[in-house]
Amino acid sequence: MRTAWDEVLAALPDAELGERATFVQFSSAFCAPCRVTRRTLGEVVEVVPGVAHLEIDAEHHLDLVRRLDVLRTPTTLILDSTGREATRAAGAPRKETVLATLASVVGD
Repeated sequence: MRTAWDEVLAALPDAELGERATFVQFSSAFCAPCRVTRRTLGEVVEVVPGVAHLEIDAEHHLDLVRRLDVLRTPTTLILDSTGREATRAAGAPRKETVLATLASVVGD
């Protein structure tokens, strides 16, 4: 069975999976909450080792959006260390929520 990461790699072969977890953020060009989400996830990546953040332009990757059932931007998938989707969130998350969710995914 293909993981969410397998789907991402099929569309973006140069993408790199985080050692512990990966945020896969789907955004669009004129989306203000997408910018907030980018900043929030970037702050989390700076303080949590082994976590990567990959932002994908939804408009340029519609096949991937459809395969992963992304319905709006921003949508963030949190993948575990094996590339399986642990959870997802639509909209701009709060940093505290991201940290708490990430802790449940990576086991901290």
